[in-house]
Amino acid sequence: MRRWDGPEGVPSGWGRSVVAVGVFDGVHRGHRALLATAVERGRELDLPVVVVTFDPHPEAVLRGVTPPVLTPVERRIELLGGYGADAVCVMPFTKDLSARTPEEFVRGLLVDRLHAAAVVVGEDFRFGHRAAGDVAELARLGGEFGFTADGVALVADGEAITSTRVRGLLADGDVAGAAALLGRPHRVEGEVVHGAARGRELLGFPTANMDLPPHTAVPGDGVYAGWLSRVEPVPGRESRWPAAISVGTNPTFDGAERTVESYALDRDDLELYGVRMTVDFTERIRGQERFDRLDDLIVAMRRDVERCRAVLGVS
Repeated sequence: MRRWDGPEGVPSGWGRSVVAVGVFDGVHRGHRALLATAVERGRELDLPVVVVTFDPHPEAVLRGVTPPVLTPVERRIELLGGYGADAVCVMPFTKDLSARTPEEFVRGLLVDRLHAAAVVVGEDFRFGHRAAGDVAELARLGGEFGFTADGVALVADGEAITSTRVRGLLADGDVAGAAALLGRPHRVEGEVVHGAARGRELLGFPTANMDLPPHTAVPGDGVYAGWLSRVEPVPGRESRWPAAISVGTNPTFDGAERTVESYALDRDDLELYGVRMTVDFTERIRGQERFDRLDDLIVAMRRDVERCRAVLGVS
């Protein structure tokens, strides 16, 4: 699969294509319904499918507030390719782009660069200055420039799905509900860094403390069952482990910084500092608690581990 950064990254000899346009943060089941329509159009026309996604999120530019990011760009591209995209064009979302008229946006990207024969968007898609363009305007412009336009409901099994809904479930700690909308467990990725080392030295549960990119969508504070994995597996060595995952500020130790720490069940021999890892969240075990005595925390952690073991189906 090809990746292009901005319209200037599209090869000069690129021919006609079917284009799907949207932010696609999360690449959830609703997005996949949209992409399935684009893939179907591509088969009908015998043309490749190009997905246009935006980075940063438009809200960060238009309102100065970045929504929690469900899928960083690299992960988004990987998922889009897995669901049928032949190429992904990462469009930088800027003030200049937001100021273009609907016709300027369509002509500059969809027509002149991607040579769209068909364009597929969500049914509530808006584009152009002050969101002046909608699906009807896209269809009108398509008639002028020679492409068809489809507005697709972001629905799976009769249920409307949005990235905002997924973020809300994660904020509530409902990672199982979020996974149902995503079609897979929610994942975060980062490098393992040194923490306070309490897990190894004080509690007997050594944890991998992850440094996550800014604005990562992290589930609400609590303890979760999930899976800890190396981004780049080492040949001949184990690279994925069932894990108990703590999200929060460690209130027992009067912590202030919010962290994501994962204990690979029954493993105290892993050297992961400096390694890029992913965490896939399966189910919430409990909320964050403060314990007055260290022994009470250790008892709770042992109970958490057993519950994680049961949830993940490992002995």
